[in-house]
Amino acid sequence: MKMHRSVRGLVFAVTMLSLVAASFAQISVGISVRVAPPALPVYEQPVCPGPGHMWTPGYWAWNDDAGYYWVPGTWVVAPVGLLWTPGYWGWHEGVYGWHRGYWGPHIGFYGGVNYGFGYGGVGFAGGEWRGRSFYYNTAVVHVDSVHITNVYVNKTVIVNNESHVAFNGGHGGVAARPTHEEEMAEHEHHTEPLAAQTHHEHLASQNKQNFASANHGRPAVAATAKPGAFSGKGVVAAKSAGAPYKAPAMSPKQARASTPAAKHAATPAKANNKSAPPSHPSTAPNKNTTASKKANSSHPNNVSSKKVQNTAHPNETHATKTSAPPSKPSHSASQPHQSAPKSSPSVKPVAQHQSAPNPQPQHPSAPKATPKPAKGR
Repeated sequence: MKMHRSVRGLVFAVTMLSLVAASFAQISVGISVRVAPPALPVYEQPVCPGPGHMWTPGYWAWNDDAGYYWVPGTWVVAPVGLLWTPGYWGWHEGVYGWHRGYWGPHIGFYGGVNYGFGYGGVGFAGGEWRGRSFYYNTAVVHVDSVHITNVYVNKTVIVNNESHVAFNGGHGGVAARPTHEEEMAEHEHHTEPLAAQTHHEHLASQNKQNFASANHGRPAVAATAKPGAFSGKGVVAAKSAGAPYKAPAMSPKQARASTPAAKHAATPAKANNKSAPPSHPSTAPNKNTTASKKANSSHPNNVSSKKVQNTAHPNETHATKTSAPPSKPSHSASQPHQSAPKSSPSVKPVAQHQSAPNPQPQHPSAPKATPKPAKGR
């Protein structure tokens, strides 16, 4: 009976850890690239299709074969009581890592990027939940107040339409750090993007005209009224590119960073990365790192691990520990589509050379005493 109870307790503990890991897995760096994303295009917001919809701004996503492509902004039916924190590109040690967006009770840090339509870089001014109903601020979002009556006007919101930078940190990036409220929001439970959002992004990747190499930062479909609806009513084209487009000096395969970036939020997207515990519950440790540490601890020339911290987002990004010796800076973020880091081989112990044992001195054996002749009787 005691053994059965122990087994049940162990299974319950493992299940709970798995649920915690799953709840935060979406808030991680998914892709790292060596070239910056284009500027955000200039476009108008389509009319909200109905009550309960929330605006999710457009963004540049990455494809390993063709580079950056535009995912149009769209209206989605929001989970009741939750708000959408957009994803963002964050610069760290020469590469740009994608931090995946998520749903939560409050808006978290999204790099200070000005996505427009209520997402000015900090928080969200496009509306608010009042009980189970969402009310729209018509000063910053496009809502037909005839069909949607849950509206209000807040003209004190400062709308900055001049900045179209699409990434945080680095040369020319947005110099923003999380506010206290955004730090608090990172401690809350988060939900991954809806299936409609994931499908919307996938469909966008299938159209070559959405790639920056083809539209030069001015996509023909900049926003849609509904996820996945890229033609017909409710489709809005970009007015212009946010900045003059500059083609990358390297191919997409060359630009793709193979080493994962430091983590955003709590849980790594891959199992062999380890998160630090300050903000969120820690996850399972890296087995490769543990094994390497054991090997190093037994070696007389012990190699200590190097902690790498994301400078673009120090309060939301946890350090990633690696057992490899220091090398050139690399980075990986979510995405959810990154390759697992190569585990460094543990340090081989130096062979201990021992001098051959000195031969024992050979002492001549003492001469045997000659037996005395027996006396005659």
